[in-house]
Amino acid sequence: MKHILAILPNWVGDVAMCTPALRALHRRFPEAELTVVGRGSGCALVNGLPYIAHRIAVPARPGLAELVRVGRSARPYARDAAVVFPHSFRAALLAWLTGAGRRIGYRRGGRSLLLTEAVEPHRENGRIEPIYMSEEYLGLVAALGAEDDGQGLELVADPEATGQVRARLPGAGPVVGFAPGAAFGPSKRWPAERFAAVADALSEQAGARCVLLVGPGEEDTRDAVLAAARTAFIRCDGGTPTIDMLKATIAQLDLLICNDSGARHVAVAFGVATVCILGSTSPRYSEGPYERGEVLRVEVDCGPCQKPVCETDHRCMTRVSSEWVTERALHWLKG
Repeated sequence: MKHILAILPNWVGDVAMCTPALRALHRRFPEAELTVVGRGSGCALVNGLPYIAHRIAVPARPGLAELVRVGRSARPYARDAAVVFPHSFRAALLAWLTGAGRRIGYRRGGRSLLLTEAVEPHRENGRIEPIYMSEEYLGLVAALGAEDDGQGLELVADPEATGQVRARLPGAGPVVGFAPGAAFGPSKRWPAERFAAVADALSEQAGARCVLLVGPGEEDTRDAVLAAARTAFIRCDGGTPTIDMLKATIAQLDLLICNDSGARHVAVAFGVATVCILGSTSPRYSEGPYERGEVLRVEVDCGPCQKPVCETDHRCMTRVSSEWVTERALHWLKG
């Protein structure tokens, strides 16, 4: 093969978990030109990986006309194969529009006719069940003979952005990041005032330099954390969040405290320890063998519900206390 197109997952965390599969494709076909197509955030996330030749950004949920345009522009990069990592019909349609000789994706969403090779998803007792997303993506590229090298998630921080981050981290003490957002929906977000309480405690007890990590559209969450905290948070991105600055900042952390969001999986890629508060979603999607740190989760009768908005009292998150998170954070800072 000489030209392979990979259609990236939609969410930042899923893109990070996809990197072992992308690397496996390169190892299987080292002479091939590997191009990725996906949302701008996903393309920015994989920027710097040496085995990706081209990145084609598309808007979220493109219409038919946009899909046709992107399909035509991506055609030279997809001559031999297109690997469809998302489960959506739209992603499979895009692969079909490129005219790729082989189109590999999971048999889901009534899209098998658009694929040349429809791979069966993971099932238990006849039902599709979740598995760690990196494992799922590796299972897909296995159809092309690509094998896992066991090295885990991989990202590269931009050197210029890294220099800017380091310049904004004066003083001494452990650098602890706080990522209170989650693009999936409010059901995944631990209360903002509890993030603030943990930051105050770690600043007082460990001399932590507390870094706030928020993305576009998370201004309300940012403001709520800042309003509740006594400690002064550092904004390494200068108040203008970008994927480059997110990667560079997380790479400099000693610990990340987060919801089950993209920042968590970026931290895994950089080998940064995490304390993750997990509520509404199944841990089977996101818990893999590469993570340093731990997941804090309480079993509730209504979860995991997989819903973006809680329909009851959000007990899966509110039962996780700030004292518990602080205690585990101190443990990992000492370790």
